[in-house]
Amino acid sequence: MMKNLNDQNLIDALKKLRGDIPRVMDVLGLDRHKEAEPWAQIIDKKLLTKLSPDFPLMATICGGGSSGKSTLFNSIVKEGLSPVGGRAGLNRRVLFSAHGELLEKPDFLSALFEPFGTLPRPLKDKDELTTPGHPVYVLSNAIPKNLVLMDTPDFDTGAKGVYINREVSRQALESSDILIYIFTNSNYNNRENTDFISEMLTSIGMRKCFLIYRVYPSFETQEVQEHAMTVAKNLYGSAADQYVLGVYRTDEDNLVASGEKYMTLRPAGKEDPSFFDALKSIHTEKLRLELLSSILNDVLDRAQEFLGQTKTSNQELHLYLDALQTAQSHCVHEALQHFPVDLVMKRFVDIWMSTDPPFVKAMRKAGNIIELPFKALVGTAKKIKGTFSDKEKTVGRGHFNDAIKEDLLSAVNRMHFHTLNSEISVAAALKDPVTRRMADAVEELRAQRGLKNHENPRKEAEDEKRALTFIVSAHPVVFPHQETLRRMDWKSIQQSILSQQEIIAELSHDIEKDLRNLADGFRSKMGTWTKIRQMFAAFLNVVPATVAVTYILSTGDPVGAVGIKVKLTGLFGLHDLYALIALPATTGLKKADQNQLKEMLGPIIQTWLNNKLKAVQDLFEKEITGQIIQHATDALQSSDVLITQIQDQIAVCKKAMIS
Repeated sequence: MMKNLNDQNLIDALKKLRGDIPRVMDVLGLDRHKEAEPWAQIIDKKLLTKLSPDFPLMATICGGGSSGKSTLFNSIVKEGLSPVGGRAGLNRRVLFSAHGELLEKPDFLSALFEPFGTLPRPLKDKDELTTPGHPVYVLSNAIPKNLVLMDTPDFDTGAKGVYINREVSRQALESSDILIYIFTNSNYNNRENTDFISEMLTSIGMRKCFLIYRVYPSFETQEVQEHAMTVAKNLYGSAADQYVLGVYRTDEDNLVASGEKYMTLRPAGKEDPSFFDALKSIHTEKLRLELLSSILNDVLDRAQEFLGQTKTSNQELHLYLDALQTAQSHCVHEALQHFPVDLVMKRFVDIWMSTDPPFVKAMRKAGNIIELPFKALVGTAKKIKGTFSDKEKTVGRGHFNDAIKEDLLSAVNRMHFHTLNSEISVAAALKDPVTRRMADAVEELRAQRGLKNHENPRKEAEDEKRALTFIVSAHPVVFPHQETLRRMDWKSIQQSILSQQEIIAELSHDIEKDLRNLADGFRSKMGTWTKIRQMFAAFLNVVPATVAVTYILSTGDPVGAVGIKVKLTGLFGLHDLYALIALPATTGLKKADQNQLKEMLGPIIQTWLNNKLKAVQDLFEKEITGQIIQHATDALQSSDVLITQIQDQIAVCKKAMIS
């Protein structure tokens, strides 16, 4: 239970919590209006306005039609302010009454009427109460100084579930600290009425009440108490004894009904105090601490539920973004199926030879560079060339450009489908860290939703050569951006992308720079002339065979006799990427020569691949996925911050409950 009504840390945390939960729901595209807005209103109207030791007790008279609410109000304030009569639903407004000293306090009325969203006005004519409108107030020195009394319209006037005063009654009841529920013999066991009042008393926090039974004079005390306990149990269940402040009876009287006489309230129990003494004796701060503690508990429980929902949505957005970027990675690689090996290798050889030391250039001119080790490798190269010549054909420049266009168009269409679809299907190997993380996320989210995994994806793919397939739903955060992309002219987007296909074929300045750095790196590792002659001779003599091959970028499947193995260990596929030439032993190359070739060719292909992957990725994000990826990333970053703040604020509030 709270120990202090004026805990500034609690007040600050509640204000932040009240703002951050709706905000994170908006960031994540969750429909917050049905759940979070009423919750926020409870903080505004039931907690923040009342976390002050000198705020008075709010007591509301309520009951069904013609139960005597207005008559009871007039009897308490000792003035005929509220119209009375035999017609149900006569009064249509909320009427406040408070001691004059309370109304003299600065900003008191604005704080008091905060739940109604309007400033009050003084009552000029009691007939105003018979027409709908803003709440009104009157001064009454008959009211205890620590109390504000409210008279409410009938909450059950109407038919077939349509109640004309229900909403204005609800506002008054929800802002109350205690209720004064008046009922008659004809409606004391009306469950529809007591269910509504029960919701007001117990839905958020547990508020106490007085029970006033308007009854025939002939009713015995025992019968009054039995009927009152029926009402109490309908309101509170088994906890009724803890929350009923007192039971009072008022006998039927024609003079009272006509407004010529005030009600007389008598306690149902002989030892109980009078109703007015009971009102005056209420320990306002103690009762409010109990009430606000129970409300705060409920508010924090609901906040914890909202936090769980936002965490789940945040995880789903993480998973969707992973899936979209993995799908994009696959499409980017699909656009780079053909490798211009002749162009890249030739340029690297030119760079290498142009950076040779002067004495090597002189030896090349003199013809003395080729010695026995090199001649031996020439023979090996002929064997390799013979192996490839029957199986592979040289891809010319024109054919290569046509192949690029075809690959790019196919990849673009597939990426467009992934981006606009309500689901993304991702296939990847279990041994890949991203796949393992996605598998864990899918299993965790299904568990949070109480769903069983029909098949364990880890067991399903114990053979790591088999791929896992994940179906990931699009997240609400991206729905507006999907719709924007859907309305765009797709043919124009295609043409815009295809018009930039040269970025794949050309050797950009960045590739030139990377190849030069690579050549410098190789040369720095070759400390002796023997090593230079051995490695570089092997490289130069295998190039004629490799230029006849079109290299297919894949996830490890060899194409013909040669394949490039690509390993994706990051989200996009560039983290820890490597590419290797897999030359079969049947080529006749010695194992040492094969290793040298891998050491030389792998980094060259990797240099080209890294550069083109980034270029095609940028192209795809510019024309297709960029807005969605950026918005999803921003939403994740913002929601991560807000979720952390919400956790901290809940912790501060809970600490205030136990400190």
